[in-house]
Amino acid sequence: MRDKVVIPLWAAGIFLVVMNTTMFNVSLPRILADLHISSSLGSWLISGYSIVFALSVVIFSRLSDWYPVRKLLMVGILLLVASCVIGFTANNFPMAMLARILQAAGAGPMQGLGLVLATRYVPNDRRGKSISLIAAGGSLAFGIGPVLGGILTDSLGWNSLFLVTGLIVLLVPAYWKMLPSEKEFSFKKDQKFDIVGAGLLVIVIPSLLLSIGRLSWVNLLIAIVAFIVLVFHLRRSSNPFILPELFRNTAYRKMLFMSFCCFAINLGMVFLIPLVLNQVFGQSASFSGLMIFPGAILSAIMTPIIGRWIDQYGNYRLSFIGYIIMVVTFAGLIGFLTFSPYILMVAYMLLASSFSAVGASLQNEVSRMLPRKQLSSGVGVFQLTQFFGGATATAVFGLLIARNPFESASGIYRMNYVVLLTMTVLSFIMLIWYMRSKPAEPADHHIKI
Repeated sequence: MRDKVVIPLWAAGIFLVVMNTTMFNVSLPRILADLHISSSLGSWLISGYSIVFALSVVIFSRLSDWYPVRKLLMVGILLLVASCVIGFTANNFPMAMLARILQAAGAGPMQGLGLVLATRYVPNDRRGKSISLIAAGGSLAFGIGPVLGGILTDSLGWNSLFLVTGLIVLLVPAYWKMLPSEKEFSFKKDQKFDIVGAGLLVIVIPSLLLSIGRLSWVNLLIAIVAFIVLVFHLRRSSNPFILPELFRNTAYRKMLFMSFCCFAINLGMVFLIPLVLNQVFGQSASFSGLMIFPGAILSAIMTPIIGRWIDQYGNYRLSFIGYIIMVVTFAGLIGFLTFSPYILMVAYMLLASSFSAVGASLQNEVSRMLPRKQLSSGVGVFQLTQFFGGATATAVFGLLIARNPFESASGIYRMNYVVLLTMTVLSFIMLIWYMRSKPAEPADHHIKI
């Protein structure tokens, strides 16, 4: 595979997919007003997207053991086109939610298969740079998305945001021509895809998040029962959807914990910024986009550089520095939250680049630690954990904001940032623990090209 051509091409697709996600973050206050819904319910346009996106990532990652990446990507693009049509005509919450679900299902292949592609075909000495380049597409989208989202929301309405993702059809000819046919890859044509396992996972994740967002014991019970059945099924299945041996790997479990916390921190921060600017400082969606823009652009610039540093200095050093900056930034944000709206801009400039360093390092570490037969399942579960963390954060923060026990809006947001600081510290401790018992890399974890 010509990774020096394919990876930038893939990053362009990531840019379009992620940009649409970030546009909705800044438009959330406008959506709440137009649809006459609460912040708790409206947060599901963000967290619900994250749930389906995470499930789509792990399902399509696993399907890459049966079907070529190129064909799976085309399925995702068809779903994105369908979401554009429904979302543009949506005039109520159910239609908007349906469009977001289809959008998330179509975006999942772009995110999940990118890491599979890099892990499967890019050698170790270039993989950190490749993974970071894919991440740079997302970082750039985090910069342009909020600004464009604010402009479109204020001028054309939030429905117009759904049309942006449709631009990905322009890349279809290039994808079909440049992506590998994978004739050399040994697909599992003699084994059946574990539909039952995938279906049970689809029940567990949404039910668990619904139990959190709605404080529902019924949903929690459904999640617990489905989880028990899923575990029993995975142990008995000859070709399980999720490989049980992954969870016997202590190092991998530590990586999952850090992955959960890292994305919860990042998406939680992005979710809170527009709400803080709107409810504490009375600012518009356009202003929120402008506050996020510098940090996201800085992250996009730094991410390729971070990728080279990862290949040169290793994952641990970059992650360590990233966590230090995150801890200091959250501590400062808690103390000076109401001082000025520009405090949020400075904080996000520091946090976005730090998250890029930690996120890219964790993804590169996972791609190196798993043997080849566990890659698609392991990478899929890793990314599922990432976006489950993000969905959990937005659901919890939406609930906390709706049940604000403080007299002022600033009080509840300061408490949310305390939660993010706590998660950052715990994840940092886990990183140190992981590095003290780091396992040796397997010898068969990528296809030699």
